[in-house]
Amino acid sequence: MPNYYRKRWEGHIRGLQLPLAAWNSLHDEGITSLDQLKAVADRLERFVGIGSKMAYVIREELARVTVAETQPADNV
Repeated sequence: MPNYYRKRWEGHIRGLQLPLAAWNSLHDEGITSLDQLKAVADRLERFVGIGSKMAYVIREELARVTVAETQPADNV
């Protein structure tokens, strides 16, 4: 049986790869963009279905995507 907490899925926010449970919780909270997610990142634990571990995973992925967006593309 697949483990939907460990496997990462692409969802409705481009570039993020999160567990399916995280996507479901974000969807239920109406979070549909990277900017919205950044705005609520400090209070993710308050959302239904997101505990401290899932909030950590989401914040780590958000940091990864944010850093990737700010990195200049190599012009080779």
